[in-house]
Amino acid sequence: MDYKDRIVSDHNVMLGKPIVKGTRITVELLLRKLSEGVSVKDLLLMYENIKEEDVYAALTYASDVIGNEEILVSKK
Repeated sequence: MDYKDRIVSDHNVMLGKPIVKGTRITVELLLRKLSEGVSVKDLLLMYENIKEEDVYAALTYASDVIGNEEILVSKK
């Protein structure tokens, strides 16, 4: 899934955190809710202005960010 049409970042909205386009719902919030056991179906009921595709776009975005993360190993 290409998340770029659904996940955006604007420094004027939520301090630039990645959000679902057209909302103030952050990727972080969606991930946190999912990690707490909230189902996608329940997320859609809780936040009526998002779609199932938005939730999956948030997951894809997060996996891309982590996949491109560089791990720095400190030497002691």
